[in-house]
Formats: sequence, C-alpha cells, structure tokens
Amino acid sequence: MEGSNNYGHQHPLLLILNEDQLLNVAKCSRCREKVSTPCFSCAEDCGFYLHKVCAEAPLELNHPFHPHHPLLLMQNAPYPGGYMCNFCSKLGNEFVYHCSCELDFHIKCALFTFNIAENNLKELEHVALQDEELEDDSKCFGCREPLAKYTHFSPDCGFNLHDKCAELPFKLNLVCHREHPLVLQFNSQRLSCKICIESNEEDKGFVYGCSPCKFVVHIECASQSPLQVTKSTNHEHPFTLFNGHQHPLFLMLNQEQLMDNQRGVNDCSRCGEKASAPCFCCAEHCGFFLHKVCAEAPLELNHPFHLNHPLLMQNAPYSSGMYICNFCNKSGHKSVYRCSSCELDFHIKCALSTFNIAEKNLKELEHVALQHPLIPIQHPLIPTENGDEILKDVSKCFGCREPLPNYTHFSPCRGFNLHEKCTEIPFKLNHVCHRKHPVVLQFNSERLSCKICCQVTMRRGFVYGCSPCKFVVHIECASQSPLQVINSTNHEHPFTLLLRQVPFTCDGCGTEGNHVAYTCGTCNIIIHKNCISLPRIIKSKWHDHRLLHTYFHHIEDFRVLRCLICHYLVNTEHGSYYCSKYNGIFHVKCVMKDKDSYEIVENEDEIEMPIESSIIVIESNDAGDATKIKHFKHMHNLMLGPFVGGYENSCDGCMLPISDPFYYCSECAFFLHKACAELPKMKNVWHHGCKEPLALISDKAFLCRRCWYVTNAFAYECCGCEGKICLRCVIALTPGARTCLKHEHPLFYYPKHNGKCNACGRTTQAAFCCKDCNFVLHLDCFSLPITARHKCDEHLLSLTDHDDNSYSEHYHCDICEESRDPNHWFYNCATCDTSAHCYCVLEEYSFLKLRSLYEGNDHPHPLTIVKKKYYYPYCDKCGKPCVDVALECSKSECKYIVHWNCVVPYSLQSFWAWYKW
Repeated sequence: MEGSNNYGHQHPLLLILNEDQLLNVAKCSRCREKVSTPCFSCAEDCGFYLHKVCAEAPLELNHPFHPHHPLLLMQNAPYPGGYMCNFCSKLGNEFVYHCSCELDFHIKCALFTFNIAENNLKELEHVALQDEELEDDSKCFGCREPLAKYTHFSPDCGFNLHDKCAELPFKLNLVCHREHPLVLQFNSQRLSCKICIESNEEDKGFVYGCSPCKFVVHIECASQSPLQVTKSTNHEHPFTLFNGHQHPLFLMLNQEQLMDNQRGVNDCSRCGEKASAPCFCCAEHCGFFLHKVCAEAPLELNHPFHLNHPLLMQNAPYSSGMYICNFCNKSGHKSVYRCSSCELDFHIKCALSTFNIAEKNLKELEHVALQHPLIPIQHPLIPTENGDEILKDVSKCFGCREPLPNYTHFSPCRGFNLHEKCTEIPFKLNHVCHRKHPVVLQFNSERLSCKICCQVTMRRGFVYGCSPCKFVVHIECASQSPLQVINSTNHEHPFTLLLRQVPFTCDGCGTEGNHVAYTCGTCNIIIHKNCISLPRIIKSKWHDHRLLHTYFHHIEDFRVLRCLICHYLVNTEHGSYYCSKYNGIFHVKCVMKDKDSYEIVENEDEIEMPIESSIIVIESNDAGDATKIKHFKHMHNLMLGPFVGGYENSCDGCMLPISDPFYYCSECAFFLHKACAELPKMKNVWHHGCKEPLALISDKAFLCRRCWYVTNAFAYECCGCEGKICLRCVIALTPGARTCLKHEHPLFYYPKHNGKCNACGRTTQAAFCCKDCNFVLHLDCFSLPITARHKCDEHLLSLTDHDDNSYSEHYHCDICEESRDPNHWFYNCATCDTSAHCYCVLEEYSFLKLRSLYEGNDHPHPLTIVKKKYYYPYCDKCGKPCVDVALECSKSECKYIVHWNCVVPYSLQSFWAWYKW
C-alpha cells in the first residue's frame, strides 16, 4: 500500500493492490462502477475510492477519434439529469469527458478507445468467452458481427473486440470517398452512414469518417473488402461491391431488403426494368441503380449471332427516346446494344441471353419444370392433346417455334423459353438448299424472308443465315427434311420436290422463289411448299361473296385486274383469289395477310347463302333500271328521280346532299341515293374487328366508329360489339376505286399512308391516294358534302379546293373571322363572295336528320331534333339560349326545349367539339 496525492479529496489516498482489502459494495467515485484493484482508497476510511485508471485520467484528453477539440474531464454532468455515453450508450451522473460538440464519454470508455487508437491493448485481456458470460453484448464493437470463441475482452466496461478488429487501421482509403482518407473517430455530428444510410446514434462503437466532407461509414461497412465494379460512362459517381454483405445498398442480394430500402420502385438505369437483387446502387445515393448483370455488361459486345459488326452499348438512339428490341420485339428507353450499320437494337438482357446461348453458357437459363413456382403467375399452364402442359401466353420455343413441353430452359426476367434440344442446336450447319456456304445461327438483321417457307422473319428468335448471299431460313425450317412428294387438297395431282435450285415465280401465290420448289408435271405448275396447302375457297371480310383460288386466268374473264386491297395489278398467269360474280380479284398474299380477316370454307358443296337485298323492285324501265322500289327501312314506295326541288335535300341514308341518281318518296320528304338504297341488309366490313357481317339499321342516334360524327341516318351495326359505322364511311371504304368530284383520277384507300392531306393540310396515317399524281385525302375530307347550307349565307355554299382571288390581301373565314389558308379546301358562295372553313360550315352535328324523333328521354312527349338558326329560346336544363342543335317537344302547346348536349348521353356528344380538322 502506497500513499499518493488526494486527487481533489480532503484526505490522503492510499494505493490498494490486494482485492481482499476492498469492500464488496465499494464504487469508484469517478466512474461509479464497482471498484477493482488497482485503486486508491481514502486513508480515513470515509468511503472514497478511485480506480487507478480513473485517478490518473488527464483533465484534458486530445483524443485521436475526435481531433477537432479536446475532451475536458468534468466532475459533474453538463446536463440536468445526467448524461449518456456516446460510446457505450449507458447513463452517467459524475465525471464525464465532455466536448461542446455534445460528445460525452465515461472515463473508461474514453480511455479504452484512446488505447485502441494508440494500439495499446494491454487494457484488453485476451480471454476465452464462455457462452454465459456475454448474453446481451454478444457482438463485436468494431464490425458488429457475432463474437467468435476467442476475443479481446474487458469485463470492467463490457468492451468486446475480435482479434482482427483490435487491429483496425486508424486511417484508410475508401473507393467511395476518394477526396480524403477516412480516419477512425466518434460520430460527433450524428451523420448517417453513406453506405447503409443508417444513423449510428444508438449503436455502440465508432466510425470511419472525413470531418471536412461530413462523410461517415460504419466500421462494419468500411471493413468489407471494397471493389469498384463499374463507373458508368454517363454517371459521375462510383459503384461499390461488398461481398457477403447483407445490407441492401451496394450489392443488394435480398429482394425484400431492396424494397424496404428503396421506399418505392426504382428502375435499373441501364435496362429500364424494375430493380431486383442482385444489383448495385450509387455510392452517393442519387437514385441510380444497376442490376449486377447490367453493371458488368461490356460496352462493346462481339456477338456470335452478328459477326459483321460489334454491338455498342449506348443510349436510346432515336429522337423519341424509345427503341424496339430486334429480339423480343418489346420497346425500351434506356441503354441499348446497337449496331448502327445494320440498325439492330437489343435490350441488354436480350443481347446477353443470346450471347450465352451462342457460347453454350446456360447458367442464366434455369432448367425448371413449368409447374415450378419460379414460373410467373401471369403465364398459366394449358393442357395439350397428348397430355403435356404448355405455357399459355409464351407457349412456343424461341428456337423452333414449337409448343413448350413440361420441361424447358426458362428465364423469367425476359420470358425467354427454349426446349432442351434447342439449347443444343449447332452454331453452323450445311443445308441442302444453300450449297455454296454453310449457314450460321444469327439475328435476321436485314429482315429477309425465309427461303423455304417464304415468310418474313419479324418475330422473336433467331435464324440460320448466310450474310454474303442474303440467305435466311427459320430454325424450324432448317431442321426439317423436305418431303419428296406432297398431295394437295387444292389440286388434283401430287406435287414433286424439284431437286435443282432455280429461280421461279410461284403459280400458287404469284411471288418469286429460288430455293425449295415443288412441281406438277401434268399441269406444268411450279409452287412454294407452303402454297401447296392454300385453301381452294375462302370467305373474306374484304368481299361479300366467296373467293376461289386459281392458278391462272384468261384475261377476258376480268374487266378490272387490280387487287382490291393493295390496288396493284394482278398477274393472271399465276395464282390469285377471285369472285366470279362481280369480277373482284385479290393477290393471295394480300387477302391472306391477316388471319383474322378470312375463314376457310371446308365444305365446297355447301350452297352459299345469297346476299339479301334491301329493296324489292316494283317497276323497271327498258334499260333495266328499277324505277319504283320498296325499301325495307321506309313505309312508302320510292320513285327514281329526278325530282324538282329535291337537290337541296340530303340523302336519308348517308346525309350527303342529293345528286343523281336517287330515289324519293312522293308522300313524304324521304330521299335515298341509288347507291345507298341498293346496299344489302348484311355486309362484310374489312375495317371492323369482329368477324361477323354487320346489319343495316336506321333512325338510331349513334357515334360513328370511323369518322366520329354523331348521326341518326343509316348505319351498319355489329351484333357482337354493337359498334356502328355510318353509311358515308362504309361506302367510302368499300374496296375498289373511288371517285371524288374535286379530282379527275380515281382514288384508292390505303390504311397505312404517311403524307399530307390536300384538303386540310394535316398529316395522314390512312388516306385516299391517287396513283397518277400526288393527290391525298383524309377519310373525313373525302366525305365532305359538295354543297352545304349555313345561316351565314342565304345561298348554297359550294366546296372549293383553291382560292383564286388574287385581289385579297388577307384570307379569312366569314363565320369565325379567323384567318384561313387559301390552299386548303373551304366553302364559298360565288354570289355573295362568302368564304368559310369547312368545319365552321359543317359544325358539330351536321349529319343529324332534323325534324326526326329522338328516343330515350324522360320528357312525357316525343322530342324532335331541331336546329335553331335565328330564334334562340332558353334551354329548360341549363337556362342558356339554345343555339344550333336542340331537342324540342313535338307538341306545339308544350314549349319544352333543351340543348342536345344537356340531355343526350356523353357517348352521343360530338367528338369534334374540342377537335377541329
């Protein structure tokens, strides 16, 4: 026992080295923990004790873990009610190391961490841990991982360290913070870890940090072996991979953790798909995510399926920011593997999946049963005839296009499916149809058609091809051995395989071929293999009668030799489909292009149902024209015009002005163009999606599905979807040449045409075009009435295609008083020099039959459709004046009147109210 100074105590202190001299309840007067030797005790036995470590603690501690300010030893806590140690998170009342940064430490915690920083481990005893010794503090203070059997351990303060963590470097360089080295320190500013984004306020231990940059990482986060995986070409921050780390930020291996961390849905910044584990995150947490596969994808890919040029990774190359993948046919808007020379674009995962196929690296494709839970639920299984089950939505193999059996190589990430046998298809093979060179597995970069089946390859998958010869065959076609003899259901003789490769024109479809051909020696016919099975008779939506297939025609059989679909000439020396009743003719490829537009007539002996006419002829003239008829949609007989004064009226069928020839009713104001009257009761319409014919209806207000005008004239209605198409559109879109009074040549309708309409100047997507000149018309402009009335002028207005008034300095509309383009069509009165926009004259409801009854209202009396031009009574619904179209009570004593838009359903309100053509 030795004497010593009193360390602020009024009595002298003695140094005690023997544990037996201590009282069991004695506590250190500085750290308030149970006293253990060596310690100091009051010589007067007043109960004052001090651990030797606590007694010798300096009043000012320059701690390496807090280099900015010294820690000052204070006798009392700097806050009322005590303090919490920022290292061990336990409470204290007296003797604290304090900094104005609001850092507070127990004496022993401050001194132990100081020893760690100075690598002075004599205070930490190397002992074996018994399981019962550490119940609550079972993790290492450094890396926060569970403690192993042997550890540096201090029973006095519960401070535990792995051997490896006792040797932590005081300073280190980290790839996610290149500006300055990180030093071991207390988290004095309570910053969150830049790697896991969790705050360290409640954790024991210390952190690595850079105080100038306010950058902090946990010991456990920084102690992993850092590896910079990628630095994106269009992103300024690095990405870091942490092997074996379970936290979902840098390398995210747990999908549930990923969703928790994201607090929403983040997309991969390269492939644009939903981020899924494993993936990488930006070290600066700016929301930039990358799948691990996408992060490690090479910037230049030499793909075995595209040997001519490398695929370069770049941003979406088009102005729209979108592209279509040439493998899966789905759109993308992020990074793309692209060959600019061949205009090939691939999703990153599609390019890499096909690369793995070529390299026989199938680890990305899992060999699973289709009943396996990995199969997405949106692809249900359906049974086949032989008892197998296949995927309903993706039921074909990407290689051979055959149905998938129970077991397959399957990648849920992009719905990529392969038979096991198709994963082993050869990369190169010799084919009998192309003896010059071997064909290799490749992408169909030039969109060539298969030389065997003659079908254009725009679908998913890949092909065998020879690039120098522009030769392409489908995988399934290349794997089949051609049959020597094939019997046809469309021809009385069998077809024999022609073993020589010669160019030919197919007598079945009229298109060229130069590889696999079959011949009939009896009839001198040469044909594609696929054309052997062409049906003899079909029923098409493009025509009202059955169409028959023939291998050749006599020219005198036909007056018109243009295909009614594409409008190009049909070569009658080769195969086509034709209608013997009305001289209609079609290219085979045109009429069979859409499988939903036709059906095969299996029973050729079945009598074709006659088309039911809408009229009954009562009287005819010497020329054979019906002069008196009965139409099933009108109660009186109709007479063939002309009729004096009738030309200012409109046809009750199409609502266009009456012109010769037409029928009229002598008992009431009812008019029908001859063409409208002769339309059948049921009609096939090629531009309607349903397969069944449409039925002729009348006197029912509807919104036309083609022109979007509201009308109550004649229409064709689908019995399935109840969609309705007005007579103007049905007649205009009937296959064949159409005439327009404003153009000298016949016009043909093209469903896909990119140009500008001559009438309104707008860009077209479908239009009537002239084969002899550059004349183009929208469907709406083609159906414009030649004459029209408007309250702006007492005379009929005529449709005019060009303003020749050279004296006018300014061209304007006399209705809306806004400017108009003199090169666009307009309505004009030559007498009054009135000119107006077409849409201003026609207005919103130009094709409603006035004075006709409207059904479906809650008024007790029938309502009549009227148009108020000068006298404007107030609407009984909204109280505003009734301008233009209104519904008026048919009883004169009842003054009820309402706006059309106030009472009719929204579906019968004009589409053009907000859109002007």
